[in-house]
This record gives sequence, structure tokens and C-alpha cells, in this order.
Amino acid sequence: MRVGMILKDLLWLLAALGCCAVPQSAHAQSYPSRSITVVVPFPAGGPSDVVARIVTDHMGRTLGHQLAIENVAGAGGTLGSARVAVSAPDGYTLLAGSMGSHVAAPVLTPNLKYDPSRDFEPIGFTAHSPAVIAARKDFPAKDFAEFVNYLKQHQDQVKQAHGGIGASSHMACLLFTSELGLKPTLIAYRGTGPAMNDLVGGHVDFLCEQSVSVAEQINAGTVKGYVVSSPERLPALPSIPSATEVGIKYDIDLWAGIFAPKGMPKEVVDTLAAALNKALDDPAVAKRLADLGASIPAKEERNPAEFDRLVKAEIARWSPILRAASASTN
Repeated sequence: MRVGMILKDLLWLLAALGCCAVPQSAHAQSYPSRSITVVVPFPAGGPSDVVARIVTDHMGRTLGHQLAIENVAGAGGTLGSARVAVSAPDGYTLLAGSMGSHVAAPVLTPNLKYDPSRDFEPIGFTAHSPAVIAARKDFPAKDFAEFVNYLKQHQDQVKQAHGGIGASSHMACLLFTSELGLKPTLIAYRGTGPAMNDLVGGHVDFLCEQSVSVAEQINAGTVKGYVVSSPERLPALPSIPSATEVGIKYDIDLWAGIFAPKGMPKEVVDTLAAALNKALDDPAVAKRLADLGASIPAKEERNPAEFDRLVKAEIARWSPILRAASASTN
């Protein structure tokens, strides 16, 4: 009788454990059950914001819940990035990171509150685009050669805007000006959006930023474009010469991607990565990015492991170059 009671108790315990296991499995299968916040660490209108909105809109339709963009600007993208780094790794807070937040900021921003190679879970690479050197529409130089000569003759009288220390616009101009030995006066903003507004208004002279932020303004004639940081011209900006054409060493490919806080369950990472991959396979998404001078990554580049490898390789590649460029312009 006693043995029978023991067996009965064991069966009851096993059944109870089985019931307890169901909610965890069901939780993984039901993700997401509510909207997801995607932190863009810059103001609206900048390259990170533009790409994130295009891609996450499609991801939200796939996942059945909105991916809501929240712009957390400041300190070259590091404030928003630091916030995501310490968020709960539950899949409901993501980061629209970039080359600025993960490559440039660690070199150019003192006392950074996160480690880009250790504090995030890579979800996937979203897009890449070259930088474009753009100036106010009434800038006196008619072509790239005149633009460089003007900068050399006037140096610190020329105002160069950027979206904050460590932002991709800071990085892109730092590499450009150090290559040519230029030392303009730097004007920092809380992101490319405000910097572009002042460029259009003629309050600053030029900036260097991803094509996704400047292509429409150049094509509309509200700013001038002088060169693209690529070996070939962009279809979205056919009138702007490439760095190869003008004879300078300025080949930089600025990328963006989605990250999560470190420690997020693999099942959630895989769910988000699959939704991102589906978005990038959509011809309409590819066309919207192409119209802005950006392009989607190749399929083999998109998975979390390959994106993680890319980020670490870019940090290793660019860190010494940025340190040297920064030293040369100080």
C-alpha cells in the first residue's frame, strides 16, 4: 500500500513538472505577444532612423506586432545604445545600431558606457551605403577640385557639421579631412537630421553622411553633392563622381543593423532574424533603400553569426585608422 502511494506521489510530481514546463515552451513559441521597441540612437531623419523605419515596418507585419521606433538621441548615438545594452534581454527592446555606435564611438567617445563587441546580441545586418560629401546649395565651389581648394584656402573658416562625436557622419568626415590634410571648424549636432536642417538653411558649409540621408536633398537641389565614397557612381546619384574618379583614397561603406541586449534566448534571436531576412527579401524594401543610395546585404551576410563576425572585423579594421585620423586633425 505504501509503495503504491509513493508511486502515486511520483506520478503526480512528474505531471506537475510537465505542466510547469509548458508555459516556458509556450512563451518561446508565442513571442512576440506585444509591440517591440526599437531604439534609434539619433533624431528622426538620420540614416539609422530612415533604414530602421523601412525595415522594421515590414518586420512588424511578419511578426504580427508593431516594432515601434523610439528616438533616443545624444552623444553621437551612445546614449540610446547604452540604454539598450542594459535593457532586459526579453526581445522587447532592440537597437538600430550602426557603424557609428559600434565602430566609431568606442574610439572617439571617452568613457563609453558599453562594449559593442560584448554587450549586444547581433540580430542582423540591414543595409549599407557609401558616404557623400554634401555642401550648402550656394557653396562657391562648382566641382570637387574647387571644393577641396576652397577648404584648403579657408580651413577653419569653413564649418563642417556632424551628428555628434562618434556618429557615422563624424567618422566619415574625419576620414575625408585627414586624407586631404584639411582642418575645418567642426559643429556638432544631436544627429544628422538637425545637421541637415542647418545645411539646407545655409548655417553650416558641409557634412559627410550616408547617402540615405542626403540623396533626396541633393536630387531636389537643396544641397550640393561633391563626391561619393565608393569606387563607382551611385545609381541614386548619377551626377556625383566617385572617389576613384576624383583620385582620392576614400572608400568607406557605412552599415546599419539590428542588435538586442546580450543574453537574449536563441529562439527569440532566430525569430527576429527570420523576420528581418524576410523584410530584406522583399523587392519593395530593396527598391526603397536603392532609391536612397543604399543596398541590402547579400543573403549569406545576414544571419546573426555572420553579422557578429562583421562587426568584430570592422572594429579591428577601423579602430587604428580612426585613432590615427583623429590624432592628425587635432
